Amino acid sequence: MSEVEKNTIEPSSPVLMEVRNLKKYFPIQRGFFRQVVGHIKAVDGVDFFIREGETLGLVGESGCGKTTTGRLILRAIEPTEGEVLYRRNGEMINVARVPRRQMKALRREMQIIFQDPFSSLNPRMTVMDIVSEPLVIHGVARGSELKNQVRDLLEAVGLKAQHMNRYPYAFSGGQRQRIGIARALALRPRLIIADEPVSALDVSIQAQVLNLLEDLQRDFGLTYLFIAHDLSVVEHISDRVAVMYLGKVVELAEAGKLYTNPLHPYTEALLSAVPHTDPDQTSRRILLPGDVPSPSDPPPGCKFHPRCRYAQDICSAEIPEWHDTGGDHWVACHFADELNLVGI
Repeated sequence: MSEVEKNTIEPSSPVLMEVRNLKKYFPIQRGFFRQVVGHIKAVDGVDFFIREGETLGLVGESGCGKTTTGRLILRAIEPTEGEVLYRRNGEMINVARVPRRQMKALRREMQIIFQDPFSSLNPRMTVMDIVSEPLVIHGVARGSELKNQVRDLLEAVGLKAQHMNRYPYAFSGGQRQRIGIARALALRPRLIIADEPVSALDVSIQAQVLNLLEDLQRDFGLTYLFIAHDLSVVEHISDRVAVMYLGKVVELAEAGKLYTNPLHPYTEALLSAVPHTDPDQTSRRILLPGDVPSPSDPPPGCKFHPRCRYAQDICSAEIPEWHDTGGDHWVACHFADELNLVGI
C-alpha cells in the first residue's frame, strides 16, 4: 500500500472520492494517414482524495490540466490510465471502469457547474426546461411535482418562481450561473465539480455566488472539487488546496497551512502574486522565468525545474517523490524540507 493509500483512511471523515495515478494523454496525429507522432500529456499521474462534506480547491495556471481532471472524474472523457474511486453504499467503485450502461445511476450523484454561464445554457430552452431536464431524464418527477421541484430549486439558489418561463438571454451572468447551479442540484448529488464557477462573473457578484455555494453545501450536504486559478477565491471557500503544474499535483495541504507555509517553489510563486487588501502589507513578487513547457514534451525530472530558482542538478535528473512532510501536507520537491519559502 502506497503512502497516498494509507493517508486516505480517516475514520472521523470518510473519503468520498480518491484519484490514483490519473492520466489523460491526447494523441498528436500528422500526415495523410493521421499517424500518431506523440501525445499531449494533459494529466500525467494525479493523486488526491476528497473527504465527504469538504471542499478541495484545485488551482494552477491555465493549461495545467485542472478542467481535464474534473472531466475525467465525471468520465465526461475517458482516462488513459489510473483509477477514480467513489464511495457508494459503503464500498469504493472505480468510476473509470464502470460499464457505460451503469454510469447513468452514478451520474445522479456527481454533477458539474460549468465555467461559462452564457454558453452552458441552451438559449432555446426556458429555465423550466433547463432545470427540469435532469429530473425528466432520470424519471424523478413529472407533471405538477416536476414544476414544484423546479420552483424549490430556483428558490434555493436565490431566484423566483416567475423566472421559470423566461429564456437565458433575459438574465445577467450571475443569474445564469445560479440557473446552472440549480440544474446541478436537481438530482441531489453528493459530489459537485465546480469548474471555475465565478471566473466569468463580475467581482461584486463573485462573493454572492461563493456564499451561495457555501450555504448549499451546508443545506444539501455537498462535497466540492472547486477548480480555479484565483488563489484568493480558493482560500475563501476551500478546506484543503491542491496545486497543479503541467499535469501533476505538486503540493496539497490544508488551506491555512498551504497559504502560510508553502513547501513547493511553484506554490510560493503563485502566492506572491495574490494582492493584499492591507495597503501597508507588501510582498515581493516572484517572477518565473520562461514559459510553461509544452505538455507534449515536458522536461525530464521535476517538471518545474527549468523555471525554479532553487533548482539543482538532481532536479533535472530525478522525478521528486510525492510524500507527506507531516500533518497531511503533501509535496513533490527534492528540497521541500530545506527551503524556507514565504507564504501570505
